[in-house]
Amino acid sequence: MRPGGNVTGISFQQIELTTKRLQVLKDAFPDLRAATVFWDRSSLDQWQVAQRAAPALGLRLFGSELRVQPYDYEQALAQTPSDYRDFLFAMTSPFLFNDRARLAEFALRHPMPSVFAFREWVDAGGLLSYGPSITGMYRRAADYVGRIAGGAKPSDLPIEQPTKFEFVLNLKTAKAIGLALPTALLLRADEVIE
Repeated sequence: MRPGGNVTGISFQQIELTTKRLQVLKDAFPDLRAATVFWDRSSLDQWQVAQRAAPALGLRLFGSELRVQPYDYEQALAQTPSDYRDFLFAMTSPFLFNDRARLAEFALRHPMPSVFAFREWVDAGGLLSYGPSITGMYRRAADYVGRIAGGAKPSDLPIEQPTKFEFVLNLKTAKAIGLALPTALLLRADEVIE
C-alpha cells in the first residue's frame, strides 16, 4: 500500500488476524464449543469480526466488554454464563496488553486456557498466542525512522504489514491448569515455553 501524503509505517492487522486466531483455537481444541471473549472499546472491531466468524467454526462466544480501568476480570467472569467459561479469548488493545501479566494470572487462577495475539502474553503465563512479532515490528519501525531521518520521504515508503507470524505455546501453563496438549499441536508451534 502506498501512502498518499506524509504518512507511512507498520500495520498490526489485528482485525484480519481475529478470524485466524479463532481458527487456530478451534484447530488446537476441536471439541471446543464456547468461549468467553474479553474486549474493550479499542477492540470493538475485533469483537465484531469474532462474532461473525465464530458460527462457521462451530463456536459460540460470550463477549464481556471491559469498560472501567483497572479492568475487573472477576466481575466480567461472574457475569459470564457458566457454559462459556471453558476458554478465554482476549482481544488486542493497548490496555489489555499492558495488563497482560494480570490477565494471564487471572486465567491461571480460574483455570481457563487462554489465547492472545502476542507472545508477550504467553511469556507472562497465557497458554497460547498467534500473531506478528512485536519486536520484529518495532525493528521495522526503527528502520523507517532511520530512513526518514536520513532523508527518505514518507510518501516513498510503503505501509508495511507483517509477513511472519508466531504460534507460541506455554507448556508450563498447560500443566498448571491440568491441560494435556496434543503432540501435533506442540509440533506445530513456532516456540514452546517449558
